[in-house]
Amino acid sequence: MPAKSYIDLKAEVWDTGRCSGCGACTAVCPADALYFEEGRMVLSPKSSGYCKQATDSVDCGACYEVCPRVGEQPAETLGDYIELLAAKAAFDVPLKQSGGAVTAILANALDTGLIDAVVTVTEDRWTLKPSSFVITKSEILVSHAGSRYSWWVPLLAALRYAAVDKKYRRIAVIGVPCVVQAIARMRKSRNDLVRPYAESVRLVIGLFCTETFDYESLVSGKLKTEKKIEPAQIKKMDVKGKLEIIMQDGTTISLTMAELASCVRKGCHICTDLTSVYADISAGSVGSPSGSTTLIIRTPAGKNMVERAVQNGKLTITGGVDTAAIEKLAVAKIKKNTVK
Repeated sequence: MPAKSYIDLKAEVWDTGRCSGCGACTAVCPADALYFEEGRMVLSPKSSGYCKQATDSVDCGACYEVCPRVGEQPAETLGDYIELLAAKAAFDVPLKQSGGAVTAILANALDTGLIDAVVTVTEDRWTLKPSSFVITKSEILVSHAGSRYSWWVPLLAALRYAAVDKKYRRIAVIGVPCVVQAIARMRKSRNDLVRPYAESVRLVIGLFCTETFDYESLVSGKLKTEKKIEPAQIKKMDVKGKLEIIMQDGTTISLTMAELASCVRKGCHICTDLTSVYADISAGSVGSPSGSTTLIIRTPAGKNMVERAVQNGKLTITGGVDTAAIEKLAVAKIKKNTVK
């Protein structure tokens, strides 16, 4: 039976509003025919119209194979794990989010050759506009630390550059649950066009996520037009049941999730995975004391990365985790986004 093509993906995912915007399909398309346009609330990719399978009857199916919105959504709270702990960076991370533990783990991995590249999200410090990016130096990683994952960006589009163009073979990916699910599908795939991506990814760090916001809708619409806030005035933003905006002058402005409803991507409304259950390590601020990061260590590869960072003095374990707090938020997300 022929593999499903982008036409099936369009019908089942793009046209039904299920697309997460993770960018996996754009990364693995061998014809480089899938892409995201610029603009406000871009809900799904576009196609140039050429498809190896649909046009030339050459078996492909790579885009469909890696889509995290094909099939059932995971609905676990904590998922499987080896260890659950709170930790923080043992060195200064100026713009760290919670404890800076993720930055510490990856900086150590880059410095010791455990990985050679990190696929992540960076932002323009003046406009806050996000973009997917590949980082290969720990000092650059540290300088770009901070929460940018509340913004939507097709993160995995950068995996093509890292794995195919640069041919890195020890890549770490940091992403929200839909990104993690896409990598998990790559790792399970037997598709010859997908395997090179899976084999290049050494570590996946998944971030706790309730939803992501469209940059143009939030910045141009909600902040600049309604609240008269310019991006350059913002020092830091964090989502903790509401959006907390810390200004450069130290003041804090809070926006409720109800106020931000129009800025949330439609595809987020079907996601039932808070804690990135398919990651090697999951990380978030829920469940840990202020100044620490919750780490859910799920695989031997993840455990090894954490232990190496501790051994090399880059990461400090600060204690245990309040699992009830994580489960409460995870259950709330499942109930909110489960189709009745």
